Amino acid sequence: MTNDLSKLAIHTITNKPWSTEECIDHYSRAGVGGITFWRYSFEGRSPATVGRQAREAGLEIVSVARGGFFPATTAAGLQRAIDENRKAIDETAEVGAPSLVLVCGAIPGQALRESRQQIQDGIAELLPYAAERKVILAIEPLHPMYANDRSAVNTMAQASDICEALNSHPNIGIALDVYHTWWDSELEREITRAGAFGNLSGYHICDWKTPTSDLLNDRGLMGEGCINVREISDWIDDSGFRGHHEVEIFSNHYWSMDQGDYLKSILAAYRKLTH
Repeated sequence: MTNDLSKLAIHTITNKPWSTEECIDHYSRAGVGGITFWRYSFEGRSPATVGRQAREAGLEIVSVARGGFFPATTAAGLQRAIDENRKAIDETAEVGAPSLVLVCGAIPGQALRESRQQIQDGIAELLPYAAERKVILAIEPLHPMYANDRSAVNTMAQASDICEALNSHPNIGIALDVYHTWWDSELEREITRAGAFGNLSGYHICDWKTPTSDLLNDRGLMGEGCINVREISDWIDDSGFRGHHEVEIFSNHYWSMDQGDYLKSILAAYRKLTH
């Protein structure tokens, strides 16, 4: 791992109080290599224009967050998900990002196996369109605490099973987030597996604070919590992954502070991690 910022990317939601333009400007001035746009970043804006602004500022556009949410209890609901994901694919292509991160979805009370099948079927239906638009659909496994209502895909193994069931199509991949996967005793092996099949397309970093005040919006800076981020990053690099390390932090605490000071803390934490 290198100690510069060329392989550091930051999700716009990490600095949620900043506008899209402020994120682009501040990341560029700080020497950050890449940016991931959350779809709200396009509100009132053309994704193509946002992409041009980011590239002119010297930022590589790493991905767009997010699509997914495939499961539904009705045919109409399943179709709405497909339609919304087509729109997300269009935005991803227009902004010039190579991949769209999928939070795959779940329905409370619906069997997980049924939701997982709907997720696989939905991705399969979208793959031809994703290929046409040159967009990778990157499955993000979410922590099991979200299995009931947010994502029925909760481990790297489950994500790889879907990828391999779809013949590791070149437009399907996996976005690994340490916040959701650090606890998994099979993580190193599953990272190696995903890398061997060419399915590892994204890597998100943050930390898990203990105690936590909010299971969604109290993530920590790298090194602030219990996640073995450095070790996982080594596994990622050893797998052959050469993409950006993307800081994605949901934090009421950090959103409430001066975002310029917060960005300095992000850079310091990243440099310490890669030292």
